[in-house]
Amino acid sequence: MSQDQHGDLSAFSMLDLFRMEADSQTQILTDGLLAMERHAGDAAAVEAMMRAAHSIKGAAAIVGLQVVVQLAHGMEDSFVAAQHGRLKLTPERVDVLLSGVDLIVQLSRLDDAGAEAWLAANAAQIDQTLNAIAGIADLPELPALPSLPASAPAPLPQETPNPTELQAPVASGLAGEEPESAAAPAPRAGAAPAKAVAQNFDKLLSLASESRINAHQMHPFVGALQRFKRNQSSQFSAIEHLHEAIARLADPGLMEKSLLALQKTQPLKQFMLEHIADIETYERRLLAVSQGMVDEVLALRMRPFRDGIHAFPRMVRDLARSLGKEVQLEIEGEDTLVDRDILAKIESPLNHMLRNAIDHGMEGPYERIDAGKEAMGTIRMEARHRAGMLSIEISDDGRGVDLEKIRQSVIERKMASPAMAAALSPGELLEFLFLPAFSLKATANQLSGRGVGLDIVHETIRQQNGTVRLESEPGRGFRALITLPLTQSIVRALVVDVHGEAYAIPIVKVESVVRVPQAAIHTLENKQFFELKGEHLGLVSAAQVLELGEAASQTDDLPVVVIGRGKQSYALVVDAIRGEQSLAVQAIDPIFGKMRDISAAALLDDGEPVLILDVPDLLLSIDKLLHEGGLHQLAQAGHAQQRRAKRILVVDDSLTVREMERKLLLARGFEVDVAIDGIDGWNVVRSGEYDLVITDVDMPRMDGIELVSLIKKDLHLHKLPVMIVSYKDRPEDRARGLSAGADYYLTKGSFHDETLLDAVADLIGDARL
Repeated sequence: MSQDQHGDLSAFSMLDLFRMEADSQTQILTDGLLAMERHAGDAAAVEAMMRAAHSIKGAAAIVGLQVVVQLAHGMEDSFVAAQHGRLKLTPERVDVLLSGVDLIVQLSRLDDAGAEAWLAANAAQIDQTLNAIAGIADLPELPALPSLPASAPAPLPQETPNPTELQAPVASGLAGEEPESAAAPAPRAGAAPAKAVAQNFDKLLSLASESRINAHQMHPFVGALQRFKRNQSSQFSAIEHLHEAIARLADPGLMEKSLLALQKTQPLKQFMLEHIADIETYERRLLAVSQGMVDEVLALRMRPFRDGIHAFPRMVRDLARSLGKEVQLEIEGEDTLVDRDILAKIESPLNHMLRNAIDHGMEGPYERIDAGKEAMGTIRMEARHRAGMLSIEISDDGRGVDLEKIRQSVIERKMASPAMAAALSPGELLEFLFLPAFSLKATANQLSGRGVGLDIVHETIRQQNGTVRLESEPGRGFRALITLPLTQSIVRALVVDVHGEAYAIPIVKVESVVRVPQAAIHTLENKQFFELKGEHLGLVSAAQVLELGEAASQTDDLPVVVIGRGKQSYALVVDAIRGEQSLAVQAIDPIFGKMRDISAAALLDDGEPVLILDVPDLLLSIDKLLHEGGLHQLAQAGHAQQRRAKRILVVDDSLTVREMERKLLLARGFEVDVAIDGIDGWNVVRSGEYDLVITDVDMPRMDGIELVSLIKKDLHLHKLPVMIVSYKDRPEDRARGLSAGADYYLTKGSFHDETLLDAVADLIGDARL
């Protein structure tokens, strides 16, 4: 006997079974009606809708829902007429039939106790829907829009009714909220235990992950046996050598005993070889089975992409018609597998993106024709796996986003100066759309204008460890690229050591991993940075951000993990980088609340616990440290040992002078750091080891004379040579600088390249240490 595809249904009532069938059959009706609207004469779609309506009619008769029987019968008659060419399913007629589908869905979800009251309260609307379906052939057909603009289109005639008005009497009272007397909709069959099922999946995954960890723990045991085997071989070799030595002595008694000992080693050697081979085979099988268990549990959590978006084509169609537009949604990759948790959480962001595309991006039919486009606009949604990630692309062929309008709005809101706004790239301008309360609409309506749509999208995707990027081509369309992990249960992470503890950073949040030589580190305004691909990246100690204490001094190159993007990119300095691992994510007990900079926990392959870092939270912590001026200097202890050249600090508020002096000194082989004023210079000189300070006199916050005085009065710095380079060349200015403690005074107006370099050589000699 064949098993029903739904499994054992004996525990469900007849009404529960009807709800299940109504859910599936009404989806077939909805999909078929939308297909007929796009492609008139689709015989297969009509046939499928006829079968669906007939099935609903039979099932409703069994459970005694006569209203549903009448609705399904009327719809079936319409489909028969359409099949024989007597009825054309125009958008206006599709509106009426979709209203009937909505009513069937509502009726199927009523519980037994409230059904009678709901029917009585909505009798008028039910009659309107039944009458509309019965008289569907009498609905007027609106004139079709031309596909290409032969000439400037004439405006719509005054007497032509708005398409949405034709549906209004039918859907009134049904599409909105139900009256107070209406019964609460019954839950879907199987919805009650859904949470329990999800918890069971999580428990299964946890157990499967633990079995994998236990399998990995066999590896050190096998390694210990291999070491024992090597030691045993050494002992056996020693016994053989001893036997050979005794043989040369020609002592029969000793010969007999040594030969007996040698013979006893052979079975021990064979026993060890056989058992190590067996244990290695067992380890491989255990690893394969445990990994297979994890993969199977993950497969149970995966759902096709269509499960989360099945309502979108209808939503797009209805919303567009309510705005007087014609828009269709094309979906590719419906069978792409997505983690059920991610699918549930991205439904709302995708909904926002589609609604924004319809309201903001799509033109009206005549405007599109004037622009040389088809009257019906198209939104495409594509989902696919790419490089181990879920990639979702939403694009439309509408008007796109006016970048100049964004630029103007940024200036009006005082988010940037006109000069800065003019320099923003298209990508940077589009990032403003993600800001809260940022909207390009002058007035708000029910759909948009309040500035909350894309902000919600960005925040939700970020919470799922994903990214979203916008692209726009004015007049051609708009595109959103969303990248998400395939699952939240298993995360591919980079494992690093910080202050002797293991931490994991999700790979999707890692921009790059590099080793930074000590000599490549520069200091500006008491902040350390290095250059990567033409950009300056600030160095931040992971130990300090996580409040684990001072970072250990390192004489070798610094292991660095680059996180963040754009202007919010930082180089996180760690103790060591272990490598990548796939980790089964374990939620932290709610009793701890939200832990700063930490998102979850996991166990490494060897069973060691590891905390998974919350990168967006980490970036906020770094920003806070920067604003408070609390960043610690890195690599100071080891830097002196690594240096191969003398180090000079140039302090000058003029960028031109500062850079000229730096390049001259670098060309001569010196290491050079820069500071932008006296305060900055004082902070930098105390945090590093320098052989010479070159400073200007007139600078904001602290002038050069005061800086020289502080250096010469400092217990640790008073022997440090200081050179003043200034435009002031009067004798009293020179005397003032030298009396403050300067070792050399050089005027900017008279010195040339060799003058500065000769002065440096007089004070500290050549560049080499």
